[in-house]
Amino acid sequence: MYALLRPLFFSLDPARAHAVAMSSLAPVEHVAPLRAIVRSAFAVRDPRLEVRKMGLVFPNPIGVAAGFDKNGERALALEALGFGHVELGTVTAEAQGPNPPPNLFRLPADKALVNRLGFPNEGAKVVGERVRARKASAGVPIGLSIGKSRSVPLEPLDGALADYVASFEAVRGAADFVVVNVSSPNTKDLRALQAADVAKHLFTELMTRAAGLPLLVKIAPDLADDAVDAICVEADRAGLAGVVATNTTISRAGLATSADDIERIGAGGLSGQPLFPRALAVVKRARQRLGPSACVIGVGGVHGAESALAMLRAGADLVQVYTSFVYEGPMLPRTIARGLSKEMDAEGAKALVDLVATTHGVSHGVHPAASAEA
Repeated sequence: MYALLRPLFFSLDPARAHAVAMSSLAPVEHVAPLRAIVRSAFAVRDPRLEVRKMGLVFPNPIGVAAGFDKNGERALALEALGFGHVELGTVTAEAQGPNPPPNLFRLPADKALVNRLGFPNEGAKVVGERVRARKASAGVPIGLSIGKSRSVPLEPLDGALADYVASFEAVRGAADFVVVNVSSPNTKDLRALQAADVAKHLFTELMTRAAGLPLLVKIAPDLADDAVDAICVEADRAGLAGVVATNTTISRAGLATSADDIERIGAGGLSGQPLFPRALAVVKRARQRLGPSACVIGVGGVHGAESALAMLRAGADLVQVYTSFVYEGPMLPRTIARGLSKEMDAEGAKALVDLVATTHGVSHGVHPAASAEA
């Protein structure tokens, strides 16, 4: 069905198409009987897919990445489509609009997107209150991503830290876990917060207020390997629950889209299938550095059961999709979940952990010598 509708969606400006998709989910969000019908048609019920991590129970490892539902308006509808968790946002302490349009572009030849939206959202307080009011109806863990307000300079650092703290305090009662976004390329100087000597101050400030709420950090695929190691070390020292690997990339290497089109599009973060190899490598490295107990969420180019399984076998506990959801449509979580179930059937696995442990054995507490590359 979506294959027939996609040309219509793709005939619209990307921002307009997203608004139409969000509007189409509104009845599912607000009408419980309709959600039940959608859930019965879309969600895969296989207890073998369950993941237990961070003290939470995920009915399956497939989630929606931050950026799809920036204002926390469709969490219940997304859960009904079969996702095992939903990450909302990114939200900031101050409400802010998008960067000047055009700011969102499709690269169909690469099944990719480029965005330079810059954390548009209604503000952490408004979004937190909205999500809190609906959280009891959600059947899956809800995460909220927090970022730095555009108007707040990075220096002096105290101002940026206070801005993150304000967002955290606004969403903590609404979230099952919080993701600290320090890696978007679309907020000026934000990625400087990934430097280990800076990140440790941010992690310390937030962890003093976490009170058991799982906190993760989202890192960029463009970090050098030693920088990935360094931020993982600081996350571990501070007691974070884990990492989300990865955000969008500023790289344009190896794209099928013409150089002229790439130049016309300009700056922004690229997501989708071209990101997958690097995201996979960062997930593997993060797992090796963090050990078996941390939660690693793999995101970047996951587009089907095969790529999801590769990410899990590289060390991810959970995976997230966004761009492939745009290209493949609302049946994607069902397709991935059924593919994983089929693979478990083929290998005689009684649980997802058995399936991912058949190769690298680095996920879900089955962790080889983490210092193999040290």
